[in-house]
Amino acid sequence: MTWIKENVQPYLPGTSISGIAVGNEILGNGDIELWEALLPAVKNVYSALDRLDLAHKVQVSSPHSEAVFANSYPPSACTFRDDILPFMKPLLQFFSDIKTPFYINAYPFLAYKSDSEQIDIDYALFQKNKGIYDAKTKLHYDNMFDAMLDAAYAGLEKVGFEKMEVIVSETGWASKGDDNEAGASLNNARTYNRNLRKRLLKKKGTPYRPKMVAKAYIFALFNENLKPGPTSERNFGLFKPDGSIAYDIGFTGLVSSAPSSLLSFKVIGLSNSLVFTSAALLLLVFTL
Repeated sequence: MTWIKENVQPYLPGTSISGIAVGNEILGNGDIELWEALLPAVKNVYSALDRLDLAHKVQVSSPHSEAVFANSYPPSACTFRDDILPFMKPLLQFFSDIKTPFYINAYPFLAYKSDSEQIDIDYALFQKNKGIYDAKTKLHYDNMFDAMLDAAYAGLEKVGFEKMEVIVSETGWASKGDDNEAGASLNNARTYNRNLRKRLLKKKGTPYRPKMVAKAYIFALFNENLKPGPTSERNFGLFKPDGSIAYDIGFTGLVSSAPSSLLSFKVIGLSNSLVFTSAALLLLVFTL
């Protein structure tokens, strides 16, 4: 309650705060204690918003990685992992009750990087390709982004949440990588994000959910130059750390910004829960 009063309530309505992500990719990360704490944390945050009459303005969510699925190919075969279901189903039920969508971090780049010999890079980049055919649904997919969305819809359907909307909370492509990171290049990053933008601006659904308009957030706003791990982890941004443009994906009026204008982000503890205001959710959302 205190955190919401200090960090959310004073800035409304002057600042557009549409949601709070409670954690990021918690389920499937290997820390069972965090799995157990996730739903109580989500409920704590929602309860605080509700008592302050803000729940109808600020959505509470918790994005997931593809690691929550046991398999996702073809899309119709997608299922949640058995070890995650005891935690996922109560979370989904609560989100269903408060009308929160299912948020998934979907990266065709990561899929291609892990299996570049089998995956057509044009399929991952929204370029012309033969696509894939899902024999069960008799649906054709000409890009991996749509297939990932429909895999999530299929997984939700199997556990009784067929009406829940799926939103991609993170997607993007690395503009630079190590020698063993297939596909990581500035040209591919520009191509993916430009074509993603074009895809979303059509305001169309997916083959399996044609009436459910696809929505996504780009990761990331800027290159995280101090982030550990492989080179790709530091090169997902549309901007460089100094505020200059890394590459243009077709936005009009996109200009370099002074270092002083860059946003900062932090991790904040809140009475037995963790609330993350992360770069992943404060980026260029395509509002459709």
